[in-house]
Amino acid sequence: MRAWTCGRTTDSMVTGLAGTLNDWLRKVPVWPLYALAPVPPAWFLWLGLTGGLGAEPINALERELGLLALQVLVASLAVTPLRRHLGVNLIRYRRAMGLIGFFYVALHLLVWAALDVQSLERIWADVVRRPYITVGMVGFLLLVPLALTSTDAMVRKLGALRWRQLHRLAYPAILLGGVHNVMVAKVWEIDRLAWLAAIVVLLALRLRLPDRARQSRGSVAPRRPDQKP
Repeated sequence: MRAWTCGRTTDSMVTGLAGTLNDWLRKVPVWPLYALAPVPPAWFLWLGLTGGLGAEPINALERELGLLALQVLVASLAVTPLRRHLGVNLIRYRRAMGLIGFFYVALHLLVWAALDVQSLERIWADVVRRPYITVGMVGFLLLVPLALTSTDAMVRKLGALRWRQLHRLAYPAILLGGVHNVMVAKVWEIDRLAWLAAIVVLLALRLRLPDRARQSRGSVAPRRPDQKP
C-alpha cells in the first residue's frame, strides 16, 4: 500500500513539474531557434580559420558539424517520448529541430565534398566504395524530402495521413546517421556508441504499447484524433 501511495505521489509530482514546464514553454517562441542555428557553424568556421581546430581544420570542421547535426536530430527524436512518458510537450519545436538538423547535415556534407574531397569523381567513388559514406549519404537523401515538405502548405497538399507516413523516414534516417557516426571512427568509441544507443532507445520508446499496458498507465492522457504523432 505504501509503495502504491509513493508511486502515485511521484506521478503527481512529475505531472505537476511537466505542467509547469509546459506553461513556461508556451511563452517561448520558435523563431529564436532559427535565429541561433547559424551560430555554432559560424563559430566552428572561425575556429578553423584561426587555428582553433588543430592541425587538420577541415576534418575537424567536418566532424564537429556532423556531431552537431546528430545531436539536434536526436533531440527531435526525443520529442514524442518526452511527451508520451513524462508529459513534457516540445511538439511545437520539433519542426524547427528537424530543419536545423538537416541544415547542419547539409553543411557537413558540403564541407566534405567541397573542402575535403574537391572532386566529383572522388565523391562518387567514395560513396560507392566506402560503406560509412554510403550509409551517411542514404541517411541524408532520406532527409531531403522531409525538409522539402516541412511547410504547412505541404501538409495540406499531401494530406495529414500521407504527410505523417512520409515523415516517418526520419526514423531510419537518424538511425543511419548514428551508424555512420560509429563507422567513421573505424574503431569502437564509447561516445559514438552512446549516441547510437540513445537513438535505438528513443526509437523503442516510440513503439505503441498494447492497449492494456496503455490503460494501466492512466497518467498519460489519450491523444486527440487530430493531434500529430
